[in-house]
Amino acid sequence: MRQIVLDTETTGLNPRAGNRIIEVGCVELVNRRLTGNNFHCYLNPERDSEEGALAVHGLTTDFLSDKPKFAEIAEELREYVRDAEIIIHNAPFDLAFLDAEFERLGWPAFAGHVGEITDTLVQAKEMHPGKRNSLDALCDRYEISNSHRTLHGALLDAALLAEVYLAMTRGQESFSIDLGESDGRADGTGVAIAALEKIIVLEASAEELAEHEATLDKVDKESKGACLWRAAQSDANTN
Repeated sequence: MRQIVLDTETTGLNPRAGNRIIEVGCVELVNRRLTGNNFHCYLNPERDSEEGALAVHGLTTDFLSDKPKFAEIAEELREYVRDAEIIIHNAPFDLAFLDAEFERLGWPAFAGHVGEITDTLVQAKEMHPGKRNSLDALCDRYEISNSHRTLHGALLDAALLAEVYLAMTRGQESFSIDLGESDGRADGTGVAIAALEKIIVLEASAEELAEHEATLDKVDKESKGACLWRAAQSDANTN
């Protein structure tokens, strides 16, 4: 499974007002592992950034003046993302700009070149309703360090979002135990893994069961018959 975490920086908020993309950053995940096969470029938008946007990304017109135009990197970008699942935070924003750039080239919309698009902002709102779900807020929530993020940058933000996405979607995928020590295994993790080939179930002894019942008797007496465990047992026996 190939996934691309994508972010852009732009000259302003609205592509219909002539704002353009000035930076594209992409981070590749294959089978939920970072590969290091990333895509990144700064772009000459052939216009100045709006004051508010410049305060966010800090990419000046002078810095961008000798960078390639979007048309010069478009084919490379299209091939890089082709058929992959694209992961974006607040996808409508980035897609509006990408679609505008693709339209200038006479190409179909961006979504027509990729497998599917996942919006992590939508996911975060479903998982954490009523809470702040900006990238910074999610980094705090999932304990991902973003202390080096003084200004927005497409590649930096894509890398942070990749970590956030993995944390948001992480579940227990096996019965393996991470022992936290290197054993030189060839899996490249540098972490010792103990595989549980079978689960051992230890049943309580008669002595332990008797002690358990005595504890429940005490709880039931002190709570004047409000022991929840006993109530659950009674319901189970009734059903």
